[in-house]
Amino acid sequence: MQHENVIGLLDVFTPDSTLENFNDFYLVMPFMGTDLGKIMKHEKLSEDRIQFLVYQILRGLKYIHSAGIIHRDLKPGNLAVNEDCELKILDFGLARHTDSEMTGYVVTRWYRAPEVILNWMHYTQTVDIWSVGCIMAEMYTGRPLFKGNDHLDQLTEIMKITGTPTQDFVQKLQSPDAKNYIKSLPKVQKKDFGSLLRYANPLAVNILEKMLVLDAEKRITATEALAHPYFEQFHDIDDETEAEPYDDSFDNVNLPLEEWRRLTHKELTSYKPLVADSKETSV
Repeated sequence: MQHENVIGLLDVFTPDSTLENFNDFYLVMPFMGTDLGKIMKHEKLSEDRIQFLVYQILRGLKYIHSAGIIHRDLKPGNLAVNEDCELKILDFGLARHTDSEMTGYVVTRWYRAPEVILNWMHYTQTVDIWSVGCIMAEMYTGRPLFKGNDHLDQLTEIMKITGTPTQDFVQKLQSPDAKNYIKSLPKVQKKDFGSLLRYANPLAVNILEKMLVLDAEKRITATEALAHPYFEQFHDIDDETEAEPYDDSFDNVNLPLEEWRRLTHKELTSYKPLVADSKETSV
């Protein structure tokens, strides 16, 4: 993947000279300095910085999603930021192709979409958009929006703000246990999102409301979010690029360990490093 808002690979190498003694290899990536989680712990972000940072997250997600990939673990610690406020999405360890079967145990709990908690096996790329909404709200308030103690408490915290779901939403759930749990909850009215971000731009409140929709099918996409008036000063459709579809042909190939070792070594030794951007320092 090659995108300004997605961590890239500058080089890869191994100190082991032959396949026979090949055990270790190293990835060289741009040095970013810090991450969004650390920044939020030490300073209050201005409206302009929040706009720019969220725009970059969505710009990176549009690229990732266009390849048919879901990140699945977006959180402040996985968003690297440099001294120029440039952001890159990190850590694709839990990323999956959209056609893969999904499990509910992904995404740090506080940023986890309700459909993940309710264990929809085939959820969509908008699980990442929910996470962006949680991160954006935290950037404004300085604290996590939904701070559940376990996955059921997390769902309760979510519904204190979104309100209990409609019958249409409940019918979409695949898990009978999830349906019964939702039906057992007391009815709660949706909270006014303006009261969550008291001093924020009304457009920020509006887009946050579109990100934090319980029904994933009605949640805004990355492409739609980029075109929202909140990002008017940054939005440029020609600069919000898409990726080639991800080739997942190797994902489920069952090969002996030694064959994987041989293929990995071959890939390493034939890799041609990209010329690094002048703004980026490798580490």
